[in-house]
Amino acid sequence: MALILHAPSSNKNALKALIAAEYSGVKVELAKNFEMGVSNKTPEFLKMNPIGKVPVLETPDGPIFESNAIARYVTRLQPENPLYGTSLFDYALIEQWIDFSATEIYVSIGRWLYPRIGIAQYLPPAEEAAISSLKRSLGALNTHLASNTYLVGHGVTLADIIMTVSLCNGFKRIMTKSFTSEFPHVERYFWTMVNQPIFLKLLGDVKQADSVPPVPSKKPTQAKEPAKPKPKDEPKKEAKKEEVKPKEVEEEEDAPKPKAKNPLDLLPPSKMILDEWKRLYSNTKANFRDVAVKGFWDMYDPEGYSLWFCDYKYNDENSVSFVTLNKVSGFLQRMDLVRKYAFGKMLVIGSEPPFKVKGLWLFRGNEIPQYVLDECYDMELYEWTKVDISDEAQKERVSQMIEDAEPFEGEALLDAKCFK
Repeated sequence: MALILHAPSSNKNALKALIAAEYSGVKVELAKNFEMGVSNKTPEFLKMNPIGKVPVLETPDGPIFESNAIARYVTRLQPENPLYGTSLFDYALIEQWIDFSATEIYVSIGRWLYPRIGIAQYLPPAEEAAISSLKRSLGALNTHLASNTYLVGHGVTLADIIMTVSLCNGFKRIMTKSFTSEFPHVERYFWTMVNQPIFLKLLGDVKQADSVPPVPSKKPTQAKEPAKPKPKDEPKKEAKKEEVKPKEVEEEEDAPKPKAKNPLDLLPPSKMILDEWKRLYSNTKANFRDVAVKGFWDMYDPEGYSLWFCDYKYNDENSVSFVTLNKVSGFLQRMDLVRKYAFGKMLVIGSEPPFKVKGLWLFRGNEIPQYVLDECYDMELYEWTKVDISDEAQKERVSQMIEDAEPFEGEALLDAKCFK
């Protein structure tokens, strides 16, 4: 009986066994007409793997599931296979790097990638933790590869096959050049491996991701109401003459309901015209403190508007500069719902990680609008403190944040973003 691998031909985990089989001279055939979501739900498949996951290898002795176990089995079919090294110590090191790939690299890539493609819930602190963990693991791998061409010994082993397939998912889908450039030895290793003839044959031409996938929209899709069953045919009744409704009533029923006003539009008029302040801010190119900042305080209406400081709660996790900047940019995008009624400054502070994120916001009204708290989930990631403008120290801090003063509170600014 031939070895039959049940999985789609493009399945990343199936590639481990297929590459190992090519190196080992073992014949493995893909199951014909395998359709994910259909073939793996059949009673026959569930007998081989009760949880319905792929890949599964069908052997003369019975089925095997879990991709690393399948790759190990295929490799061991060839006695004294160089994919397992030349000594017991080589064997242990190969197993070490296989486990490292599975528990450190593969898992961390998945925790970063899957929420961004809608497979898991997106939570910024969880993403920060995943990226931090991945950077730590890639750093360890980078150190090892600084003095080694391969993971173990002087040729390709099963550890290299499994590590390369695990890295491939990250390189292709989320690990951009700006991210991987911090790990030059990992980059050299990965591109060397994927361009080996057998890897190239099965992986194809690998292209690195140009950008990190955007966070999926938070808005849930509305479930459609189930179709109401048609009533059974009833005996026909004599049709009654319908009364003709007056035309005025029909027009009244068809008229669209007036759009509900934003509650901030119902507040008493303010002497501060927000658009005038935004124009002043945008058009001031010189003497910013004397023109724009002074103009802000001349315009500011504490009865019609309120000022708020915000501090990110998880600054200790801001270990990656571009991720921190993307996080702030995403927050500002999601604040678009209040653009007509707000102005904001967000500062990313520090010359090295962990970076601090602090902000200043001007909102219409005396409190943060409730609909913003309800609809923008980022709000709960920050500590919010209302500014007391009678306190000269707080007032000066507002002026410095509007001005992008540097150093700010004794530290350099990595970036400053404006919401207007």
